[in-house]
Amino acid sequence: MKAQEMRETFIKYLIERGHKEFPSASLLPDNDPSVLFTTAGMHPLVPYLLGERHPQGKRLVNAQKCLRTDDIDEVGDEFHHTYFEMLGNWSLGDYFKNESITMSFEFLTSVLSIPICKLAVTVFGGYEEIPKDTEVYECWKNVGLNESQIFYGGMKENWWGPAGKTGPCGPDTEIFYDTGKEPCGDDCSPLCDCGRFVEIWNNVFMQYNKDDEGHFIVLSQKNVDTGMSLERILAVYNHVSSNYGTDLFEPIIIRIEELTNIFRSKENIKSFRIIVDHLRAATFIIGDPKKVVPSNTEQGYIVRRLIRRSIRHLRKIGVINNILHDVINTIIEINSPVYPELKTNKEFILEQIEKEYTSFISTLDRGIKKAEHFFNNISDGGTLTGELAFRLFDTFGFPIEFTVELATEKGILVDIDGFNSKFLEHQEKSRSSAEGKFKGGLADNSVQTTKLHTATHLLNSALRQVLGDDVYQRGSNITPERLRFDFSFDRKLTNEELIKVSQIVNEAISKNIPVECNEMTVDEAKSLGAIGVFDQKYGETVKVYSIDGYSKEICGGPHTLNTGELGSFNILKEESSSSGVRRIKAIINY
Repeated sequence: MKAQEMRETFIKYLIERGHKEFPSASLLPDNDPSVLFTTAGMHPLVPYLLGERHPQGKRLVNAQKCLRTDDIDEVGDEFHHTYFEMLGNWSLGDYFKNESITMSFEFLTSVLSIPICKLAVTVFGGYEEIPKDTEVYECWKNVGLNESQIFYGGMKENWWGPAGKTGPCGPDTEIFYDTGKEPCGDDCSPLCDCGRFVEIWNNVFMQYNKDDEGHFIVLSQKNVDTGMSLERILAVYNHVSSNYGTDLFEPIIIRIEELTNIFRSKENIKSFRIIVDHLRAATFIIGDPKKVVPSNTEQGYIVRRLIRRSIRHLRKIGVINNILHDVINTIIEINSPVYPELKTNKEFILEQIEKEYTSFISTLDRGIKKAEHFFNNISDGGTLTGELAFRLFDTFGFPIEFTVELATEKGILVDIDGFNSKFLEHQEKSRSSAEGKFKGGLADNSVQTTKLHTATHLLNSALRQVLGDDVYQRGSNITPERLRFDFSFDRKLTNEELIKVSQIVNEAISKNIPVECNEMTVDEAKSLGAIGVFDQKYGETVKVYSIDGYSKEICGGPHTLNTGELGSFNILKEESSSSGVRRIKAIINY
């Protein structure tokens, strides 16, 4: 089975059971300062998991583009990736544990015909005042697993959330596939990391809310959030030993072999996997409707790191010529039938990757020689100083992770803290401050962020009034302290323009205008003049938030009930974000 058939099979199965399909969201989450990328299918659903009504109902299904940076160092084995697709289904206060488990089991065993004996599951084993999940244990027995296939895990293995200090959370049950590898011992199970068992699906049961005092309160709306890796289930179904043997990756590897006459082997297979994974991820990030260019901060930093690491591994397997244009074309060709934005943004993707290649390749060989010089003066097991690691970054453009990888191959450590100190001192940019973002999480849905979210709608409208209708939102990031709003525009705004924008927003606030929400089709939203990113796919029904006389936008929420709740609006700073994109930082006062 090919990837597209697997997507369609999964979605069709859930639709037949009352679910409504909704499209994949952007890889760059809106208004979420806690993460750089969409790391799971539930990210776009945060308001609805917290109780807001979804326009398509209580049962949902989709295939979501995801990217996780904490797996970068794991890439190269059979099953880990940076960019991946998550097949997911959700219950927003509808069905719960028994029906969720029954559907998952039936899909795997009846639809995909995976033998029951090849499955194993883990179940939450309890922690302090939270009891072990015997209900889920019994559910698995009832559908057909025997007790030797069911294992209790702890908070680390079988508990999800909350993303911050407080919020929705609950036990989960993870489904594993037994690869048939030799057991690591008598107690070999999905809870060990020997590689025999591969996780393919996770069902999260959000039934608690953790409060400020650390207590777990039972939620009135209990949700189900499931996620299954398309790449992994495709490999399992097709009986290939690695995700890279599926049609998502194999044509890319073959193309590299054709272009270079260098073929995968036991010695270089890890590099082949890193190259195709990283270039695929970079293609999707740059080609996202919100577009990201390589840089030294946030999402751009990750793109740069992915491209440069792939270039280094191309050199490592002996590729001297620039083959990226042809490889990226192959990636776009494979994925654009499902994600047409890649074809739409093809020239932009190729241009950005070519620029990064040209920038990096001119210093790569010299940088590696300099690194080798540093390493040769360090004994095995010794440490490269933070100052020298920073010199490799500052002079040759080596991301710190790149230097760590080179050093590890030589049995040498790197002083990360020393590097960060130099990085802060000389660049005034904090790599360490972004570390928490790379781990994933959920947005703060406090009253303050809700007000700031509403303010972005007024800001967007005001910018279009002052600068013209060619202005479109290109991204936003909201914390309880401030909003950050990116928009398409090719020059610095004048003081007069900024004053006019602020006046329009504050005028709307002073009028205490109701914020109305209506559900309608995309065509109806367009006919009413609603703003939206219409080159993205939407579901059958969307929410349109209207502020009479000022704003009408397709949005998931949450919002205030009226503009008067916002207080006063003040622009702190207007600056360039990237080529053709400006950025405004603003606050609201009370």
